[in-house]
Amino acid sequence: MPELSLVEITGEGGEIVAPDWLGRAESVHRQLRDKLPADYAGRLAAVFASGARMSVAVAGEAVRGIAVWRIIENTYEGRRLYVDDLVTDAAYRSQGVGKFLLSQLEARARALGCDVLALDSGTQRTSAHRFYFREGFVIPSFSFRKTLK
Repeated sequence: MPELSLVEITGEGGEIVAPDWLGRAESVHRQLRDKLPADYAGRLAAVFASGARMSVAVAGEAVRGIAVWRIIENTYEGRRLYVDDLVTDAAYRSQGVGKFLLSQLEARARALGCDVLALDSGTQRTSAHRFYFREGFVIPSFSFRKTLK
């Protein structure tokens, strides 16, 4: 696999600065979020408008992984970089793409003065959990939610 590089899909204000790369990222993103609407770019633009940002790991002209993230201030952790979505193309898992993205996110979190790098992972994603544990993540609490619609 060619060397990975990071491409920023969004600018500091959440504007889409790399629409071609966003289009290339869709198929990889849908491997994690298969219920995203048909208007992928429109949905992501709304997510970006609410504070999310997106970075993609690329090898040559191909997207190998994506990260959707945001900065959150809260009462119990302080400033945190929260990862909404982290996914590696299934054909390239266990080849360093996820590790590359996490290292980029951690460096960004440190540069932005964050106290914590955090993410949620579905209980069924046991392979992902093993990866997160290897990367130094811990489970500090349960995440509860109630579906409203």
